[in-house]
Amino acid sequence: MSIVGGLDVHRNQITCDWVDLRTGEAGRGRVAPAERDVFRSWLRQLPPGDAAFAVGACTGWRFVVEELTAEGFAAYLAEPADTSTLRGCKKRAKTGRADARLQREQLEQGRLPESWVPPAHILDLRELVRLRKTLGDQRVQWQQRIHAVLFPHGLPGPPRALSADATRCWLAGYTRRQPGCRALAGQLFGVGPVTAATIVAELGDARRFRNGDAVVGHAGLDVTVYSSDGKRSPGHLSRQGPEVLRWVFESARCASRTAAPGHPYYSHVRDRLTSSRATLSVARKLVRRARHILAGLGDDALAPVDPALLPPLPPAMRLAA
Repeated sequence: MSIVGGLDVHRNQITCDWVDLRTGEAGRGRVAPAERDVFRSWLRQLPPGDAAFAVGACTGWRFVVEELTAEGFAAYLAEPADTSTLRGCKKRAKTGRADARLQREQLEQGRLPESWVPPAHILDLRELVRLRKTLGDQRVQWQQRIHAVLFPHGLPGPPRALSADATRCWLAGYTRRQPGCRALAGQLFGVGPVTAATIVAELGDARRFRNGDAVVGHAGLDVTVYSSDGKRSPGHLSRQGPEVLRWVFESARCASRTAAPGHPYYSHVRDRLTSSRATLSVARKLVRRARHILAGLGDDALAPVDPALLPPLPPAMRLAA
């Protein structure tokens, strides 16, 4: 590559740091506002030649990577936590310019900790399942708030169910036609259309996880322990990674049923520890099995679905598609 650079994306601007390895020319500055058309114009002002840019995997990276790819440049997504770890102890205040320079140097030296860049249809599915969860949480909050106002007057609260049939119908249709979702729903007890679509959206290419422990850590279901000298705090769930992926815990509750295939394992752990710990152990087994199933399907696990074969999306969800 003749040009190597780093980009730090913010809501109002994109901080850039690049160097032309052929001529030694270097440039840094800001692209503002952080909009697609403005960023596209900035890319076309760069010196001619092949280019590679590292982009932090934070909010807003998608359109940046898409524009880099459209211009024929190589785009590398930098994992934020690992990038920060490689920085070491900070000697100066952290700024967008310092982040862009760090990413450029790591890419140039071949030390950039990369994140997986999902295909466009998986990104769309990921936005849909996350938006669905957010809208559901907000619905519950407003129902509780309205009930808190009505209850002191002895009045009934609002209806508990605001219809989500259209969303569930869409996800059910998607799961029936998408190979990865269909395999998960068919082989994992307790995993339905919503959870199957969520797992595919958040795990993506399961072959990128080296083993089951890695996918458990990605789901935030691993236990972290802090120890210093002779002191050691009790372990607790890390809760790292996408919150919506931890819905598998609800699927794992099905193992408490006598007819569930995982009930013997659940009973063994419950008798030795507690029911919550047993459910958590089953949830870890679920995400490990999900990784194994999706990795076994290879490229078919992420095959797109023809939108014409799916039911119409509800208006609130259509905005994210």
